[in-house]
Parts: sequence; structure tokens; C-alpha cells
Amino acid sequence: MKKNTKKTASKKSEPAKLMKGTDVVVRCLENEGVDTIFAYPGGSIIDMHNALTRTDKIRVILPRHEQGGGFMAQGYARSTGKVGVCMATSGPGAMNLLTAISDAYMDSVPIVAITGQVFQSLIGKSAFQETDVFGMTLPVVKHSYLVLDANNLPQTIKEAFIIAKTGRPGPVLIDIPKDVQQQMVSPNFDAKPELPGLQVPPRADDESLLKILSLISASKKPVIYAGGGIISADASKELDAFSKYFGIPVANTLMGIGSVDPLEEKNLYWFGMHGTFAGNSAVLNSDLLLAFGTRFSDRITGAVSKFAPKAKVVHLDIDFAEQNKNIKVFYGVHSEVKYALKRLLELAKERKTPKPDLTEWLDSVKCWKRRYKYPFSYRQRKNLTAQEAISALYKESGGRVVVTTGVGQHQMWTPQNFVFSKPRQFISSLGAGTMGFGLPAAIGVKIARPKEKVVDIDGDGSFQMNIQEMATAVAENVPVKVMLLNNQFLGMVMQWEDMMYGGTRGNTNLSLDPNNMGGPENLGAIYPDYCKIAGGYGWESRRVSRREELPGAVREMLASSKPYLLEVVIEHDEHVLPFIPPGKSAQDIIVECSSCPKFGECEIAKHK
Repeated sequence: MKKNTKKTASKKSEPAKLMKGTDVVVRCLENEGVDTIFAYPGGSIIDMHNALTRTDKIRVILPRHEQGGGFMAQGYARSTGKVGVCMATSGPGAMNLLTAISDAYMDSVPIVAITGQVFQSLIGKSAFQETDVFGMTLPVVKHSYLVLDANNLPQTIKEAFIIAKTGRPGPVLIDIPKDVQQQMVSPNFDAKPELPGLQVPPRADDESLLKILSLISASKKPVIYAGGGIISADASKELDAFSKYFGIPVANTLMGIGSVDPLEEKNLYWFGMHGTFAGNSAVLNSDLLLAFGTRFSDRITGAVSKFAPKAKVVHLDIDFAEQNKNIKVFYGVHSEVKYALKRLLELAKERKTPKPDLTEWLDSVKCWKRRYKYPFSYRQRKNLTAQEAISALYKESGGRVVVTTGVGQHQMWTPQNFVFSKPRQFISSLGAGTMGFGLPAAIGVKIARPKEKVVDIDGDGSFQMNIQEMATAVAENVPVKVMLLNNQFLGMVMQWEDMMYGGTRGNTNLSLDPNNMGGPENLGAIYPDYCKIAGGYGWESRRVSRREELPGAVREMLASSKPYLLEVVIEHDEHVLPFIPPGKSAQDIIVECSSCPKFGECEIAKHK
């Protein structure tokens, strides 16, 4: 064979094509797999919007308020586990994102928020629409970036997405001055992230997990307390398998509901301030509390000194900072929860770990469930109640819808009367408790999961805080549904007024008539007229106030191919029960007296 001695001319590497900073950002977002961005324009971000017109890979959703855009990004992220992306201009635009960013931080939701900033030469000089959003967000993000050179954009954006979704998820801010957006550069899209402080998600060693197994074997009254970390880690199957192997009841936080089937005989659904009587009783009386992927919030613990007082508390979580922060634990394990649950089960089977005899304990659980109908019950009143409306939605939908909520009484009544058995089916603002969350979050969910039916169960107080996003739903052809429970009051605040302030009304009446007491008996005085508002935005709508109308109206809403508002006029003086008052414990849980012919006609009983 003849050797080829011909020389090949060497090719000179061509310089990278010059690109505008904003086009670099768009390319980086495409590289991260972003298919949707919720973005509102303005002077300091107009170049980014201009660049987005040149991509066919990213859908731009125009909200009618930046906060709405932030909640849409959250709905997208919460319902999929992917990183949600939102964008706003400098100054008030960026500040309007702050609430949504803080909300995402409290509930560990992965979002990347991009904000425009004034020219670098104007930073610190009180320029038009200048705010230090970098500094303002520091307490409520996993990380903040202020990009001062467009050459750094590829590395910065890669790092932001890694930080948002690695470990305990959360929000990241990228603030980009206008001159950086306009800068022409030859970008290096292969730039490597530099995150020396980022830790690989920790995995518990076998010795630590065997210690947990030994505690389970020695227990007589164990409970698994499962939080939102289970859903964030997609560990629902592992949790279910582990709990079934040992027969241990599972009590969820609201962030964690849907991670196991609440109707399984041993399980307890959710516990805490408005949770099930059985769930609260089981945690209170447990001797071993296995806390997985959770943070011991005050709405769960109540009085810390009285929380699970006889239990050895095991806390397994990916965030080491949460251990011993609110509750002193008996044994802490720093680990990614999906791996830990899988390995726990493997070790239990390999080592033939003795299973505790939980016969008496599970009998107690059954007793608590029988004592107060599990998961929850409500009494029918003369007029419609929120509980009745939500129950109708659950029945008519077969439980096969994704539900978002606003914040207030309806938020608690929703999981009480719509039983969630799948992860990422209940989407709500729980750590921050932000009113106005429900409608924009529903839009984000529907965009992320277009084949699902998505219903926002909302209250008239919460709904009005982002009512303008009705326009977004129509403009973007997003057929979300809203079940608006209209009691004409700030119901949860009113309930606290009744229970702790002697019934004194301090600006909780939302009707246009300060003397109006609300309710279906005052239909002629119910303003604003939400059906007229819905019509003005191009929504289909219907108002119901009579019991016999409700099932058909729900079916009509679910069958509609357009955005649809179903307004249900309800009693205004109903209370969410059970209720553990602030500063109290599960020992002090308030439940409705079963002998009451009508709520409010007898003193609410306390059951210990």
C-alpha cells in the first residue's frame, strides 16, 4: 500500500461571529431547553424583547403585570419540575417581580428571573427607573448576578440554571444593564461554569441509614412526615414503597400532598394548622417521627415545645441548614431524599431489618379517622358553602384536574374537599401565602401541560389582586378555568377576627356596600359583577347561588374550550376547621362540634 504523503493545508480557525448581548442571552436560553418565557417589556429590557422576535424556539407570554409573569413562571415550574423563566424591565418592573421571587424562595421553586438595568454609567446615580434589584433580592434568592460584560453571559446563564435546579431548588436573578445587552461580542458558548461553592447533592452513607432502620425496628408508634422535598426530588414512588414495606403511616405537609395516596388505609393526608384530626393526633402521639424533605414550618409545628413531645425526631433533608433550625432533632441526616429512600429500602431487605408490630398503632389511626370523618367533613347549610362547591368539582371532574389556588380560606378548603393523590396536582403559594397567585399560576400550568384541565379555585379577595391576567389567558389562547368562591369578605382574616378578636370587623368587607353582610340571600347587592368583568375580558362565565344549579354549572365549566369563570356565591361566615390557633399545639385542635344543628349556635368544642 502506498503511503499518502500529500500535505493537507491547515485551516485557520475563523473568529466567532459578533453577536449582540441580547442575542447571546436568547441562544443561551435555547441551549438550556427553555421553550417559554413570561416577559413584560420596558425601556431597559426592550433589546431583549427585540431579540426574542428572532427565535422560533421560545414562546414569549406577555402578562399584564410583572408579578403575574413571575407567578406564571412558578406555575410552569411547579407543575413540571423544570426551571421557569420570567423577565421584567428595571425599576418598578423588577420590583414587581420581587414578590414572585420571594414566593418561589419560600416554596423552593426553581425559576430564573432576568431583569433589565440602566446603563452601567448611570448605576448608583438615581437614574430613571433605577433600583438595586441585585441587592434587594439577596435575601430571597439562591444567587444574584449583575452582569457587567456580555462576554460573561454564557457562563452566567449556565450557572444560573445549575443553581436554580441543583440541591434544594430555588430562584436565581440575572440583572443585565442596557449597555451589556447592546454590547457586540464573540461569545464562547462552551464556557465552563465556575461554581466552587456548589456541592454535589449529598448521599447518606449506609451507616446513617442503618441507624434509621434500627430506630424503626424499635418503634411502636412511627409516623413519616413528608414535605415538599419529596415532590421536588420526584421521590414519591420511593416514599410510597418505603412506607408500605414497613406499614408506617404518612402525614404530609401541604407542599407534600399527592406524594402518596391519602385514601390508603394507613395514611393521614396532611396535618398542621388546618390538617386532618387523624394526622395531627398521630404526629402528636408518635414515638418516632421520620421527617423527610421538609423544614418544620410554624404552620406545621405550632408551639415547638409541644410538637410531637414523645417522639424521637429523625430529619433527613438535602438542606443541612434546616436541621435543628426550628426543631431539635434526635438524629439528622444530610442527604438527597430520593436516593436515601431507595437505599433505605434496599438495606432493609438486604439486612432483613425486623419490622415493628404496628397493629395497635394502626388501630389508633383508624379510631382517629372514625372519630372525625376522614379526611374531612362539612355540614350542609341553608345556602351554598365553599366546601360544597369544591366537593362538586372533585366529583364532577373525577379528581382529574390540576388545581391552583389563591390564598385564604378557599386555599385550605381546597385540599380538604378535593383529595389530591398525585404529585404536582395541587399548586399553591404556601410558605409566603401570596394572594393573587392562583390565576397566573394556572396560566403557567396550562401552558406547561396543555393537555390537562387546569382550574384555579379562588376567593374574591385573592382573585382581584391579579385579575388583569384574564386578558393574558384570552390573548394567548390558554383556556384555564376559575371557580370563584365569592363571599364578599377577606374570609381568613374575618375568621381570625371571630375567633381571636371578638368578631370586630377591621376592614374585611370587600363588597361595595359597607353594610352588606354578603351571602346568596343578598344577590341583588353583590358587586362587583364578576360575570360582567369576565365578559369584558372575553371569558365565558356563569354565576350560581342555588344548590341544584351547581353540578351542571361545574360540568359546563369543565366542558368549555375557552377560559371560563364560574362564580359561586357562598355563605360569608363559614370557618375553616379543624384549626390549631397560633402558638398552640395539636393538643388544642379545634373541631366543629358534631351535635351542632347549625354552625355558630353553640360553642366550638376543643378535643384533646
